[in-house]
Amino acid sequence: MAKEVIMPKFGFTQEESEILEWLKKEGEKVEKGDPIATVSTDKLSMEVEAPENGILSGIRYKVGDVVPVTKIIAYILQPGEKLPEGQDFSAPSPVVEKDEVSPEKPIVTGNATPVALRMMQDAGISADAIQGSGPDGKITKTDVEEYLARQKAGKAIGKAAATPAARRVAEESDIELLSIQGSGPKGRIQEADVRKAVSSASQPIKTRTSAEVTRIPLKGMRRIIAENMGRSWHDAPHMTLQVDVDMGAAKILREASARKVGGVVQKFTYTALLTKVVAWALVRHLKMNSRLEENEIVLLPYVHMGVAVAVSEGLIVPVIKDADQKSIYQISDELKNTAERARNNKLVPDDLEGGTFTISNLGMYGIDRFTAIINPPQSAILAVGNIVDRFVPDESKNPVLRPIMTITASADHRVVDGAEVAEFLADVKKGLESPGVMYL
Repeated sequence: MAKEVIMPKFGFTQEESEILEWLKKEGEKVEKGDPIATVSTDKLSMEVEAPENGILSGIRYKVGDVVPVTKIIAYILQPGEKLPEGQDFSAPSPVVEKDEVSPEKPIVTGNATPVALRMMQDAGISADAIQGSGPDGKITKTDVEEYLARQKAGKAIGKAAATPAARRVAEESDIELLSIQGSGPKGRIQEADVRKAVSSASQPIKTRTSAEVTRIPLKGMRRIIAENMGRSWHDAPHMTLQVDVDMGAAKILREASARKVGGVVQKFTYTALLTKVVAWALVRHLKMNSRLEENEIVLLPYVHMGVAVAVSEGLIVPVIKDADQKSIYQISDELKNTAERARNNKLVPDDLEGGTFTISNLGMYGIDRFTAIINPPQSAILAVGNIVDRFVPDESKNPVLRPIMTITASADHRVVDGAEVAEFLADVKKGLESPGVMYL
């Protein structure tokens, strides 16, 4: 009996996955456990394995299709076995090999009118070869006709009415003779005409058109980020508040609490300290650690801290579970481990699930301050900037140089008000400037 290959549910909240690549082809023999396809989950790429030995058949979806979990994506057949009757296998497009080349004439595209596109298609001309005279450089019917006329008049540089010396100089200067107005008898191009054209840079510069742009398909992790951020910005009215923090005490604590591991001195990261302080503040301000579900604000009894990590494909947010219960060094070790696994594509869906609040730190990129978009279904996010030495007034109003860091909270105004966000930021500032208050 044909064995179904279904789209797996890798995570508790996962509803669909995008097919990124078929690792095995239709009709190829596979063994149980062989990776047959790569799919994207919530910002992760996972492999779909063959459920048993046999022949991969009846592939129902192509690369780029988004498939709901538990849907059948293919079958594993035994020799001589047929696909189940009554199934529609004609709808999906066939899987095309990357090196497959169509023998048909390539379709001409570009910034041109429909008539001009058809004329270029029939003549086998690329839109890059013609400079458009229409709005925004659009190629018109007249542009194509003039181009074809010029080609007919002389397809090569030697066909222009020019002296041998003019041709030689034109070739050396890489300039088209057909673009030069000749001054000789019957318009014959002279050497002096070519040199004048070169010296005055009369060769027209081709206007760039939309045909030259690079188009990157919005798929995989980028598609998921786009959907999540678009939904957050559209649904949640963002409110942002900002405060400067003196990181002098944090620097002293970091130096004083350095530890030796295997003979190597280690210090916790500022992100680890931030995670600990923010978790402590969230326990004191539960609405910042909540989510909106229909007509209810759900206050969460745990603090699962998401910490944004940049990878080559985009941004992912590994989660430190129960961050308020862990020490700074436990958090620092966990952050280092998850960041390393994220960059090596070794995370599993559980690493990204369950976050109740997110920290986005761009200080290491030299960014002083910024605002971040809330990571749904959370209600708030903290954007952290660089630590910069600034002159600030001391108690006697004298200027002193201090390490200052700017933090910006963005919150869903449907859930919290400005005063509540301000009180939360005040506690984060207090925890960073006087870390001892967390243990009182």
